[in-house]
Amino acid sequence: MGDIVICRCEEVTYGHLQATAEEHNCTARELKLRTRAGMGFCGGRTCRPSLDRILESVNPAIAPGEIPLKYQPPIRPVTFGTVGENQ
Repeated sequence: MGDIVICRCEEVTYGHLQATAEEHNCTARELKLRTRAGMGFCGGRTCRPSLDRILESVNPAIAPGEIPLKYQPPIRPVTFGTVGENQ
């Protein structure tokens, strides 16, 4: 079960998330910063509920909304070539 990919954008597995949460006793924000889960193109829209459930199972004492994570959808993807073009 540890090799199931939870965050598809950043390719973070369930095992990595659970091990990090247990080792560091993370809040949602800490887990996101340590693993990059929820920081991909979707902005956490697909993996956020799973992240919250993992945190609740590892450390039920931490309130899930202690430091709320925001959802930030991308406006549109831009390539580096487009950014570097002279205008």
